[in-house]
Amino acid sequence: MAASFVDEIFRPYAEHGGDFYGENVTQLEHALQCAMLAAEEGASESLVAAALLHDYGHLFEGRGDLAETLHRDAHHESHGAKSLRRWFGLEVTGPIALHVAAKRYLCTTDPGYEAALSPASILSLELQGGRFTTAQCRHFEARTFAADAVRLRRWDDSGKAVGQETPGLESYRALLERVARI
Repeated sequence: MAASFVDEIFRPYAEHGGDFYGENVTQLEHALQCAMLAAEEGASESLVAAALLHDYGHLFEGRGDLAETLHRDAHHESHGAKSLRRWFGLEVTGPIALHVAAKRYLCTTDPGYEAALSPASILSLELQGGRFTTAQCRHFEARTFAADAVRLRRWDDSGKAVGQETPGLESYRALLERVARI
C-alpha cells in the first residue's frame, strides 16, 4: 500500500512533536489539545484540521523556539500555511495563516485577553508586532477567515494543559484525508 500524504504531514510531528516551545506542553500535545477543543465545540472538519495543524510551521528549521532563544519571530503561521497548501485549501490554511493576527486583534478588542496570555505568548506577541491599531483591526475583520482564526486562536490559548488526555495523532488521519483537496 502506498504511503498517504498524511504520513508526510505526520513525519515532522514524529521528529519534533516532543519538543517544547516555551510552554509546559510539547508541540504534539498542544496540537492534539487544540484539535480536540475544536471538535468538542462542533467546528467543521476543516477547522478541526486547522486547529491540529496551526503550529505546523514550528516544526521546521528550529522555528519552534526562535522567540524564546533568539528573540525572533519565526513567522510560523505563514510558513506552516504555505507548506500545507499543497494538500489543503483555504478552509484549512486560511485560519492557520491568520491565527497570529487573531492574537494581535484580540489583544486590542477583548479587554483582559492579553493579561490571560501565557508568558511565551506575551513574548511572541511583542515579536509579532504587538496590539493592532484600529485600522489594522478593521482590516483583519474584513478578511475571509478572520472569524475562524479567532476561534482557532482561543483553542490555541486553551490547548496548553499539562497532562490533558487527547485522542492520538493517528485518530485524525481520516479527517485530514477527507478535507484534503488532492
